[in-house]
Amino acid sequence: MSKIEGKAALVTGANRGIGRAFVEELLSRGVAKVYAGARNTDNLKDLVAENGGKVVALKLDVTNAEDISAAAANKDVALVVNNAGTAGFSSFTTPGADERGRLEMETNFFGTLNVSQAFAPVLKENGGGAIINIGSIASHINFPVLGTYSASKAAVHSLTQGLRAELAGQGTQVVGVYPGPVDTDMAEQFDADKTAPQEVVRQILDALENGEENVFPDPTSTQLYEQFLAAPDATAKFVGQTYLPG
Repeated sequence: MSKIEGKAALVTGANRGIGRAFVEELLSRGVAKVYAGARNTDNLKDLVAENGGKVVALKLDVTNAEDISAAAANKDVALVVNNAGTAGFSSFTTPGADERGRLEMETNFFGTLNVSQAFAPVLKENGGGAIINIGSIASHINFPVLGTYSASKAAVHSLTQGLRAELAGQGTQVVGVYPGPVDTDMAEQFDADKTAPQEVVRQILDALENGEENVFPDPTSTQLYEQFLAAPDATAKFVGQTYLPG
């Protein structure tokens, strides 16, 4: 997708953090419309009120098949941003890790899968379009304090690779995004340098328009991924000792 201007986009998890930053940045780049999805549309009232009909609030829980089907009835969508996600601070040996892990997989992996499946034919009809999947640097490197979350984001990375191959024939660009700590509610427990969500989104959309497929949109993710490629085991140990909740 070389041009965002004039297109219609769907953003899941649009009520806060990276999702809200996506809505705002897409509008600033001249999109025709943003379908803003959230489990509670009351959290989107200000975005709708401030943007003159260009923001349409959708009740969209990505674990709910009926919500997804209703969202996919909007046939003008050319860009899908799979942003909705959840994280629990759970190592693999933490009591309750199985329950938190199931929730993370249902939201982060299956939610992304099901939204992508629903919108793939819509994108095809609109010339191919693009899907942006928000993974994490934890897609590549397991953060022990976020063990089950890291596993769910690794699954998102694998899904992204598979979708890229499957949808290439219809001209759909599939972008994998792998941020480090971002200054959102989800990362508030981490004692680490964090990048503003607005800057992360700007980097992602620049990459989309430049035809890039894998995006490390902040200094921490770029550095960690380079370390990982050079020395995977040493990087995993470094991450396990460094990135702990504050």
